[in-house]
Order: sequence, then structure tokens, then C-alpha cells
Amino acid sequence: MIIDKIENSHLYKNISERISKSFEYIRTTDLKNIQPGKYEINGENIFALVSEYKTKSEQEGKLEAHRKYIDVQYVISGEEQMGYIPLGQQQILEPYKEENDIVFYTGNKSFTKVSSRMFAIFFPEDVHMPGITTGKISDVKKLVIKVRTT
Repeated sequence: MIIDKIENSHLYKNISERISKSFEYIRTTDLKNIQPGKYEINGENIFALVSEYKTKSEQEGKLEAHRKYIDVQYVISGEEQMGYIPLGQQQILEPYKEENDIVFYTGNKSFTKVSSRMFAIFFPEDVHMPGITTGKISDVKKLVIKVRTT
């Protein structure tokens, strides 16, 4: 897991060419005016999902992980907490669904506040819980870039 400000994205561009392309998309797209939906960047290898929502309580959240895709989550506006724990001793809440590339877990986690112009990168071994309130409900607009691992 990586959490940082977009101004520091250059520090992570060498992780992979696909992650570098994700940061390029963030820097060159009019995210203020982008509408919710799915946007192709490089076919099924890299695509973006834009959503708008209200943050929820930790009790309403679910820990999740992915196998085929890395998440590059960028907060366009608003703020939320994102929970994280390395994949390990969690209990499976809902088994892996290949069509959505997602598995849900229960278990411990720690939270970090992620505000506008910040990003988080979650790799397949990173169990995460996004969209959690920071103490007050917040309207969030977020871009999640799905980056295929292979």
C-alpha cells in the first residue's frame, strides 16, 4: 500500500509502466468536470471508474482485496478514511468473484485519512476498506484506476 499526495506521484512512476500511465491520466484529465462512469485508458489492462458517494461508517464498510488488478484510488474532492491491513489472517466474508475481481473479508485494520488530491495504491496483497467517514459524513468524488497485474 502507498498513500501520498499527487504532487509526489513522480516518486512511484517506476513501479510499473501501467501505474505510470495511471498517474499520467490523473494529471491530464479534467477530473473536476468528469462524470461518474467507466473510462478506458488501455483496454482491460488499465481503466478508470469515477464515482460520487457519501462516506459511510466503519460498520457499513467491508474489507476487500483484488487478485487481477491493482487499485490506484485518487480522491478528486472530499475526504475519507481508508482502512488497510496486509493479506494474512482475515476471515473470508464473501468468496472471490472473478467477474468483479473482488473478495470480502472481516478482520482488523488501521485507518488513514485521504483527502482531495491524495491517492492510495492497493496491491493484491493489500486488504482495504475505502469510503469510511472521518467523523462526519463527506461527499466524495473519486477516481479508481484499475491496473491489471499481468
